[in-house]
This record gives sequence, structure tokens and C-alpha cells, in this order.
Amino acid sequence: MEKIWLVGEENVVSSEIAYLCERFKIEQTIAKLLWQRGLRKEDDVIQFFKPSLNDLHDPFLMRDMKEAVNLLSDTIDERKKILLFGDYDVDGTTAVATMYLGLKEVHENLLYYIPDRYAEGYGLSIQGIDYAKQQECTLIIALDCGVKANEKISYARGLGIDVIVCDHHEPGTELPDAIILDPKREDCAYPFKELSGCGVGFKLLQALYQQKNVPDHKLFSLLDFVAISIGADIVSVTGENRILAFHGLGLLNTQPRLFVQKIAEISVKKLPFSLTDVVFILAPRINAAGRIRSGIHAVDMMLSTDEEGINELVVAINNDNTTRRGLDENITKEALGIIAADEKYNKSKCTIVYHPNWHKGVVGIVASRLIETHHRPTIVLTKSKGMLTGSARSIPQFNLYNALVYCQDYLEQFGGHEYAAGLTLKEENLDLFRERFELYVQEFLTDEMLIPLQKVDMKIDLNEIFCNQSGTKIPRLKNAIDAFEPFGPGNMKPVFLTQNLFATDTKVLKEKHLKLRVRQPNNNVQLDAIGFGLSKKELEAASGVPFEMAYTIELNEFNGHTNVQLNIKDLREML
Repeated sequence: MEKIWLVGEENVVSSEIAYLCERFKIEQTIAKLLWQRGLRKEDDVIQFFKPSLNDLHDPFLMRDMKEAVNLLSDTIDERKKILLFGDYDVDGTTAVATMYLGLKEVHENLLYYIPDRYAEGYGLSIQGIDYAKQQECTLIIALDCGVKANEKISYARGLGIDVIVCDHHEPGTELPDAIILDPKREDCAYPFKELSGCGVGFKLLQALYQQKNVPDHKLFSLLDFVAISIGADIVSVTGENRILAFHGLGLLNTQPRLFVQKIAEISVKKLPFSLTDVVFILAPRINAAGRIRSGIHAVDMMLSTDEEGINELVVAINNDNTTRRGLDENITKEALGIIAADEKYNKSKCTIVYHPNWHKGVVGIVASRLIETHHRPTIVLTKSKGMLTGSARSIPQFNLYNALVYCQDYLEQFGGHEYAAGLTLKEENLDLFRERFELYVQEFLTDEMLIPLQKVDMKIDLNEIFCNQSGTKIPRLKNAIDAFEPFGPGNMKPVFLTQNLFATDTKVLKEKHLKLRVRQPNNNVQLDAIGFGLSKKELEAASGVPFEMAYTIELNEFNGHTNVQLNIKDLREML
């Protein structure tokens, strides 16, 4: 699918660029990147490159935090049992691991519970609440779920169980009868709204530790879990999340837990991990447990210190991930076939596909895959326990959650946020839901929004990558860009645009990846480039006509050698 290229602001203020270059002894390219990201003052730049844990917000600024800490503290003082109930994805399972280890510092009577994706579904479940009652728990802490679980929480309260909700999803119009910690509450003045579910749980621990005078280093020893949740849940890597992710990654790489070491070994990936590695290596394997068997295995793995036991768990979960990949690929092909065979999808601004036998655990991944081919809001549904259930994914500028609110008359349950959500509905309501959803999309989604964007930070020539160094060395520009880590929403890896390129070598790998060696006539630099999934661009690259290319700068290690390799995001012939 052809993209619209959106090149970042080039009319920079030269005096401000010169100031950044002089003050921080950096290249002009880096100064421009900082300027484009709004980092134009000395304090802002220092805070960006050296995020301080001292700048974390006061947890008591969050609505209901005082009440939550008082209830939790009383429960601890009275030595009553607490059940930690977490969602089955990475955010939920890391939240449970964080809260379990954090509360273990001050309390022993702890249990944890992860619902079965297939038997219980998303969020607080009757089975989980009954388990809490059977185990004589007086308090449930719901992690990464619960903000819309009004009926389930009423059921728990009826059994004499108190509930603290630590969630980051959009609340409904009426909050449950519980203590609700959620920065997205309209009546919550907490200054940072984009915490992960694990991050909200971490703020509860931070407040509890302040009240009980537990040393900060014990709290901060849990930041590796928070960093994993930030990467896996694709939340904004700005503000407080940047601080948490920066220090969490540092901890993950310098003092890796046993499960991180074992996953690194089995995936043949050496530490250090970037946040991107968390997204593509750690998170899928943690998630696979909840998709294929049970998320409880993921928590067991994260908490275990038994090397033999954890080896077995990691191997089993890695096998789950392999199974998940096979299911994902097969269902994606089937879904693309359904779309291609039905003319109605060409006339629609959204994609809603359903098959009763698709695996419930991978429909969210399939929805994301379909957007790569058909750039539009996408919902993938399957059948489970007599109901249609599935996942929705969106595209930039379109608020998926608001669309589901508009369709809620036909839904039994839904929850999520702007770009991702889950939903359940009766089969007889599917056509009505399709019609209502399409009406909303037609009204709020413009034709321009259906064309994917390729964002570019700035134009450079190939020789600028090396900043006048020899082309055989690792570029200073690459080292400088690495200091911008961790990358993610709000702080994406810089994308560069180089024009007037020619390919001296072109081939397709594994029938889908494009491999090039590129050069410019005006300099002697030649570099390898690879475009994953861009095999259809082969003719444009090999035509002999000059082309322009959007890319990120990476390093490729092969046979003991490290070389610069450009990761192609898109390319097109020069007009």
C-alpha cells in the first residue's frame, strides 16, 4: 500500500540549533532532532537524556490513593489474606509479579490469580472471586482490569470482599463500588495519564512504601517489570513512563532476573535489551502463556528462582510462542482470503471479519496484521462459549473506544482504549453491530486517514550518517541516536530520508524481504539496506531510476563483524 510521506519540520531556528550544538557538543543533525521533539532548553535536554527517579510524581495525587493505601495498610496490619488478580496479558502478569514481590516486603498472606482466557474471559471473573472467598481473602487487588467490572465487583462486595482497582483503561459512565486507581478517570488530577496497568500498581506500592517507610531501593528494584509492561502495552514513552522505562531497562540489563536470562538464551539474543527487544522478544513469549495455556505460568516464570523449574517453564512458553506464530500466520491468511472474496470490504472503511473456529488467543495479533495490508479500523471475531468475542485495533487519528461506545447497544461487554480494545457480543447482533460501527466510521474517518503515513524526521545524505568519519566505523550519529532510547510512542526512533539513491545490488530474501546495497552519486558511501516485507518494491529499486528512501540506522552483526545497515521503512522512485 502506497504511503503519504510526512517530513518533519525543516524550518528550524538556526540560533537555537547553534546553541544546542555548542552547549552539548553535538552534531547539527542531533541538535535538529532534539529541536523537533521540543527539547530546546538546557534543562529539558538534560532531563531527557538523564531521567531522574526524583522526578516521579507524588502517588497521592492520584484520585482514591489515600483510601487505597489506608485499606491496604489495615489489611496488612491485620494479617488478612490478599488476592492479586491480574489480566492474562503482559501488562497484567507483570503487574501481578510487581505487586507480589512488592507486598512480600511487608506482608506474607498473598495469593495471585490469572483468569483463563477461554473459560473466564477478560477481566475480573466470578471464578476468581469465588477462589478469593474460598481462600478467605478479604481484599482483591485487580491489576490492569476492573474499571468497568461493576457487576463482578458488586458480587465480590456481596461476599464481604473489598476491591482495589489498579487500571489504565477508559472508565465507563458509572464507576464500580470499589476504590478505583485509574489516571484516566475524569475526576483524577494525576498529571500523567498514560501509565501502564503495571505502572498504576507500582504507584500504589510507591504510596504504601512511603507510608510504611520502606526504603526506595526496594521499590525501584521492581522497575524491570514496569519497563516490560510499558514496552509490551505500547503506551507512551514520554513523561513519567520515560523515567520508569529508562531505569527499568537499566535494571533489566545489569541485574537480569533468571527468566530474562533464559529467554535471552533460548531466543539467541544477547543482552542488553532495548525496549524494542522487549516488544519483539520478551513480550511475545510472556504473552504466549496466556494465549495458549494460562497466564499463571507467565507469573510463575517471572517469580521463580529455581533454575531447573524455570528452564522447563521457559522451554514450554517458547514452544507456546512457536505455536502462537503458526496460528497467527494461518488465521491471517484465512482472514485476508475472506476480505478478498467479498466485495463489501472494498466499499467499507472498516474491516470486521468473523470465523467461529479461529483461536481466541491470537485474534488481536491478526487484527494488527490485517491493518498492515488494509489500513483501516479492524475487528477480528471468533466464537467462544456461545458468544462472539474478539479484538479490535485502530489506525492513527481514529478513536476506536469511542466507536465501540457508539455501538454499545449491541455489545455484551467491551473495554480498552483509543487504539486497542476487546469486545463480546451475541451472534444475532453481529450484522446490526457491523452496520452501526460502519456508520460511525463513515462519519469520523476521512479518506485521507485511510492512507498510511510514513513519518520522516529529516533529510540527510549518506555521508552525513558518518559525520565525516571513515565509513568503516560505527557512525557517531548511530551512537548519538542510541542515547535517545528507550524508543516508543511519543519518542520513536528517528527516521531519515535520503534522495537520489541507486541500488548496486538487489535481491529478495525468503520471498518477502528486500535486500539492497545503496549509494549516492555525490559521495563514496555505500551501505547495506533491508526492507522487511518490502519485496514488492524490488522493481522500483532495481529500475535504474533514482529513488528516495525512508529508513532508520541500525547495526548488523554477522560472522563476528558489525556493519551499518539501513532498515528501510519505504522507498519510491524520484518524481
